[in-house]
Amino acid sequence: MSTSNIRVTELQTLSSPREFIAAQPITPEIATTVIETRTAIENIEQGKDSRMVMLVGPCSIHDEKAGIEYAERLAVLAEEVKDTILVVMRVYFEKPRTTVGWKGLINDPNLDGTFDMQTGLERARAFLLAVLKLGLPAGTEFLDPFTPQYLADLISWGAIGARTTESQTHRQMASGLSMPIGFKNGTGGSCQVAVDAMMAARSPHAFLGIDLDGRASVVNTAGNKAQHLILRGGASGPNYDEESVSLALSLLETAGLRPNVVVDCSHANSNKDHRRQPIVFREAIRQRADGNEGVIGVMLESHLNEGNQSLGDPADLKYGVSITDACINWETTEELLREAHATLS
Repeated sequence: MSTSNIRVTELQTLSSPREFIAAQPITPEIATTVIETRTAIENIEQGKDSRMVMLVGPCSIHDEKAGIEYAERLAVLAEEVKDTILVVMRVYFEKPRTTVGWKGLINDPNLDGTFDMQTGLERARAFLLAVLKLGLPAGTEFLDPFTPQYLADLISWGAIGARTTESQTHRQMASGLSMPIGFKNGTGGSCQVAVDAMMAARSPHAFLGIDLDGRASVVNTAGNKAQHLILRGGASGPNYDEESVSLALSLLETAGLRPNVVVDCSHANSNKDHRRQPIVFREAIRQRADGNEGVIGVMLESHLNEGNQSLGDPADLKYGVSITDACINWETTEELLREAHATLS
């Protein structure tokens, strides 16, 4: 009688990270973009670079054609505002779900429940390479602890989400990631959860993972000190106001951490209403312009067209509209970044 895998319906062999990277290699030019952006974000965290970092882009990537059109526009705008703003495109392939739902391009690239993850990883890597060829750096949320071995060489900024900030697995993973990491406050609104995560991720760890050949391995890390707190609000309400920001910065200082926050203009800070994102954005920029250097960046959920749509028949989806969280449109994004650039100049 078997006592193992009794609820597993199938195990599929996945190509190794080394095979993926060999098939879709990073170029010297792209490596330079990744390294320079990682360094720039660390310099912003340390106060050596006076710019703000802005993580801008779709809630999730589900249509690569629309995603690349967005990236082409963003690359031009990023060049225009580069003196005051370091623009990093949100390129999110993994979506944590409160219950169930579409889990992202890696998990279900065909949007049809076939869960062809081999293809999902291939398409995700190809998309990142296409974005980076434009000279535009990419940021993403890391959800599955195996994913970094397949994609992290192309990522300039990473996030640990509100649902996973309290997870030991994700804190350990963050301790070994090669890029700066933002830790979101918990879904309830607690910033202490994120501060605890930052403390944990700064330390060395040993945990189970995979190597570049896909073999089960003990992963030993040195700890990651390139980090900041992301304020995204929670069940207790928004936390982008001046008082909330001040409390978060004090909490970081008390823990001996650098007082840096990035304001997420979406999620609970906008009460899940994309039309309120500009209000949050402008308040974050006002605080920074008034001298609060602890506000080092903002996050915007933005797409070609505003709003969102339900995932039904893929053939019926509207072009350039999110199938996860609702986004502001391109015109609003352009207006906000140019306005911030003028204010910060």
